[in-house]
Amino acid sequence: MAVPKSKVSKARRDKRRSSTWKLDQPNMVKCPKCGEYNLSHRVCSKCGAYGGKEVLEIKSED
Repeated sequence: MAVPKSKVSKARRDKRRSSTWKLDQPNMVKCPKCGEYNLSHRVCSKCGAYGGKEVLEIKSED
């Protein structure tokens, strides 16, 4: 049976766990058409482009 030989202190335990459970910030990229920042692999909400091509038609506020 696996039994710890001695107690692991809270500091040692927390040091081991600290870097593993941190969440990464989602990558933001500039749209090649309009220059607006948005999540990668998503359609641009400003101009409706994806991969340099217009995919969605965005209505203007005029």
